[in-house]
Amino acid sequence: LCRGGLAERLCRLQNRERSAISFWRHQCISDAKIPSDKSGVLIVKILEMFEECTIQVAICQQLEQSPATLSSEDAVVNAGEPILKVLFARETAAHLKSRLQDIIHIYPPWQKLLVKNTDVPVIMNTYFSQKVLLSEHSETTEKTYGLTKMLIRKNIISLAQMFRLDDLNDELCQESSDNQVACAPQIHNNCDSKERSAVNDSLLEMVESQGAVGWREAQVRVVIQRVYCLPAREGYRSHIQGNKPLCATPIINSDPANARLCLLVQDAYGMFSEVQLQSPSSADDIKQCCSRWEGKFCCLAGMKILQRTTRGRALGLFSLIDSLWPPVVPVKVLGQSQDSEMMTTNLPPPSFCYILTAQSGEIHVEVDEEEQISNLYQPPAVRALKEILQIDGCNERCSFWARVLYLRLQTKHSVPINQRDIWLFVTDSTLQNVVHVTPKVVAVSVAASCILSTEITEALGVASQLVFFKDALWGNGRIICVERTVLLLQKPLLYSAAGADLSELTGPVRLDELDSTTQANSVCAVRGTVVGVNESTAFSWPACDRCGNGKLELCPQDRGLLYCNQCSEVVISPVLKMQLEIFLSCPSRSQSIVKVKVWHKISFRLFVLINMLLSLQSYEVQSVLGKEVGLLNCYVHSVTSHPNCVALEEIVLL
Repeated sequence: LCRGGLAERLCRLQNRERSAISFWRHQCISDAKIPSDKSGVLIVKILEMFEECTIQVAICQQLEQSPATLSSEDAVVNAGEPILKVLFARETAAHLKSRLQDIIHIYPPWQKLLVKNTDVPVIMNTYFSQKVLLSEHSETTEKTYGLTKMLIRKNIISLAQMFRLDDLNDELCQESSDNQVACAPQIHNNCDSKERSAVNDSLLEMVESQGAVGWREAQVRVVIQRVYCLPAREGYRSHIQGNKPLCATPIINSDPANARLCLLVQDAYGMFSEVQLQSPSSADDIKQCCSRWEGKFCCLAGMKILQRTTRGRALGLFSLIDSLWPPVVPVKVLGQSQDSEMMTTNLPPPSFCYILTAQSGEIHVEVDEEEQISNLYQPPAVRALKEILQIDGCNERCSFWARVLYLRLQTKHSVPINQRDIWLFVTDSTLQNVVHVTPKVVAVSVAASCILSTEITEALGVASQLVFFKDALWGNGRIICVERTVLLLQKPLLYSAAGADLSELTGPVRLDELDSTTQANSVCAVRGTVVGVNESTAFSWPACDRCGNGKLELCPQDRGLLYCNQCSEVVISPVLKMQLEIFLSCPSRSQSIVKVKVWHKISFRLFVLINMLLSLQSYEVQSVLGKEVGLLNCYVHSVTSHPNCVALEEIVLL
């Protein structure tokens, strides 16, 4: 809020008002329930109640006095006493829990409003109100009534009706019994399903008429723009060491309790809302829901407002909303006649969004899968990686197809494994088929908050895959998969390529060669001459020749043989795996010390060299120095200038 502005002053005034009301109520409880000062107190008896625009309206009879000896039933209404229309705010009504025939004391500073062309005055500013229990019978009745909630008639008045638009349907101008419904969430069995009001098309109008507590009787018709999962609670990621590929254990816990299905919906007026379904759902449902639900109309009911969030508090959500703005077709404008020409290009982007969730035990989202795709739906615009790397903006959503060549778990030991990011190194034809394009491979960071399906993680653990990245985030030269980003293996039919080159790779994948522009956390190809060997870090271990298990044991029957627990068989011809650090002299980086760690799988080009170094026979290091090393695929750990050193690790691409 601007310092000294009207909004800041209003906020301070509202805070002081809430504090004064809370203090007054606490004082009433401490001082034997009824304040002794009766000057200016308005005493009324409730004759009728209904709710309108989140305000509880009570038709009351004004009383001259409320004797302590009389009960509320004995307080006979005098026909000569005036009738008043008393307005209670939602918080005040919840505190009073009023019923018909209740006696209410309204303390100053209440105000009386005389409305033109009506004989019933309106009483406002009724925050300092108290219900008076006049007898033991009333106290007993109050305890009994406290177990249930009274049915309150709720008048639903549309915003179009409030603005008195000229082109309204006659049905909207009339207040019929169909749009007067009973609201009692605690005893909904008494509510007839036939009382459900007509379907609305405005989220804002629904919130204004139904309030933040929730709505059961009314429905709102919206378009599903996106389907994704958000973490319900922290899952886990399997431990990945070095360049060891993912095993069958998924990166995330596929237990449905670890993710919940969410919908980003948009109404006919262009307003967005995120619907978080309370029932747990696994991330594997995303593919089916995306193909069946996205672009379809749905009706929401049984929702309540979880939060009203703004752009400053939910940057990720609004970056997704901004990618869907402006609408592709004209939208309705609140307060304007819909017959006039509706322009959407000049409409400002939404500044707030309601987070909706289902009321406990109730989820009512009706999706008409047979209906055609809505014109308001905006499928992700698929771009090529070369085009994305040329975007000047920041925090923009982008969607693309790419082949995953290599994946790696972040190695920050201070961060728990289930909170570490995963790096996916990807490429496409626009980076591979052009000779002078740099880089050939792009690193995509997958944040721990991005829910990955078991299908994705298991597929990447087997081989290189062509993956669709939907609504990833581009900014500061990086592509990041965050919350609300979805990774799919199957190409949805509705997604348009927007002229991008999405042809499949035809030849072998090429990596950028190591040079002066190589940065840390990238992959490259290196060639050079061996100038040194770090003998202190060299070691080797046997592995199973069938499954690659490196944790072999001595065979119980024959201590001279090795046994694999994963295969449950004796290993006759174990594979020798080794680790060795060598120093290279590279022409492309002549001023730097290039250190390469050969890890797990050994390059055929280095087999003879390493076999000589690690053989049981004696060897001379000088005999292997000067050997030429061909192109090795490496991961760049670090690039330092003091000393001028590049730390690499040999990797095996998927």
